[in-house]
Amino acid sequence: MMDTLISADAVSKAVAQALREDVGAGDLTAELIPADDTANARVIAREGCTLCGTAWFAEVFHQLDTDVTVHWHCTDGEAVTTGTDVCHLRGPARALLSGERTALNFLQTLSATATAARRYVDAVAGTGAKILDTRKTIPGLRAAQKYAVRCGGALNHRQGLYDAILIKENHIAAAGGLRQAVEASRQKTPSALLVTEVESLSELREALACEVDRVLLDDFSLEDMRQAVRVRDASDGPRVALEASGGVGFDSIRKTALTGVDYISVGALTKHVRAVDFSMGLV
Repeated sequence: MMDTLISADAVSKAVAQALREDVGAGDLTAELIPADDTANARVIAREGCTLCGTAWFAEVFHQLDTDVTVHWHCTDGEAVTTGTDVCHLRGPARALLSGERTALNFLQTLSATATAARRYVDAVAGTGAKILDTRKTIPGLRAAQKYAVRCGGALNHRQGLYDAILIKENHIAAAGGLRQAVEASRQKTPSALLVTEVESLSELREALACEVDRVLLDDFSLEDMRQAVRVRDASDGPRVALEASGGVGFDSIRKTALTGVDYISVGALTKHVRAVDFSMGLV
């Protein structure tokens, strides 16, 4: 079932752009096949993964020829093992041949993001920490990759610059101080999530006094993260969520989670993806 935060229109537009890049005015090679030929095909997972991108895959063939049917054996978010038949297709041979690469590009990229997200989520299981993505996404695939992150069990940070406030060092300098930046944010967009970045424990104390919604601990050491949690827990004000960010890799993710932070943002979920290997062949 399509995630409610992904619209069919967003899928359609992403696919149309991808087809313009690849097919352009027409597939010169596929035109060698008689127009009335039909064929069957199947997609096989060549390695284990968390599947994602079925809507984009199917939309490719829908836009090429509405007579193509795709029968899925797996769903987004499902763990798929090596050798699994992911789906079967039937329809005009030209459309199957023309859409193969574009459809697989979506499937392999989004499954890669979902698989990475699942790996990180599993690594912090039982700690209480939640994995977040970042804005370090492939241009044009922001919504798709963030959907893939959710399929992998992680959470989205902000979708873009428009749906949450993240006050960084330069914002503070431009506003004349953290409190001034926070006050301006509350006045202009009081309902938006308000996060501020800090680089030291003294800045953390100032942010807690401003009662922001979340504090991003930028490049803190593990010991400083533990101390930040203690400082936050000893604060008299409302409980403020703490987010670890900056240089957190898979080898350190569980240690980071065990410091007691609430969130860990990981740019690698969408930035350092390695495409999952799928194969599509006529049968």
